[in-house]
Amino acid sequence: MKVEETTIPGVLRIALDVKPNDDGWFKENFHREKLAGLGMDVVQHNVAYFAEAGIVRGIHAEPWDKYMSPSSGRVFAAIVDLRDNETFGRVETFELGPEQALYVPRDVGNSFCTVTPHTTYNFLVNEHWSPERVAVDLFDPELGIEWPVQELSYTERDAANPSLARLREQRA
Repeated sequence: MKVEETTIPGVLRIALDVKPNDDGWFKENFHREKLAGLGMDVVQHNVAYFAEAGIVRGIHAEPWDKYMSPSSGRVFAAIVDLRDNETFGRVETFELGPEQALYVPRDVGNSFCTVTPHTTYNFLVNEHWSPERVAVDLFDPELGIEWPVQELSYTERDAANPSLARLREQRA
């Protein structure tokens, strides 16, 4: 596992060791000691499957740390700092396949778009799910996220998220 810092403090891009074999490949997606070294004590592992490309979820900032990696397919991840700090509103994007993971600290917004059909995405978290979250508009021009798929599918709830400017106003 090779860890690389990003421009958003605390967000880490992780290169995973994927070992090809005659049947496909093998990767160690979870190793308690290695994740503890990043400051994460996993309490829940979630898996989401998406049949089509262009499915978008987010931008959500939850009160838990996340470790995310696809086990099949590819995703485009857009990470937005929604913490009250000097990097509030900073965006960084990544395309992830099974050989990569992201570590996203609590209160940093995360979203993703499936780039390929039949994508399976794993989420490890260090707190059990709760409805508490901060969200921002997926298509806010201030964020300038260029989604990689033309036809997108997203929830009505995500479509109704406030702009970054509105979130800033609410916090002032």
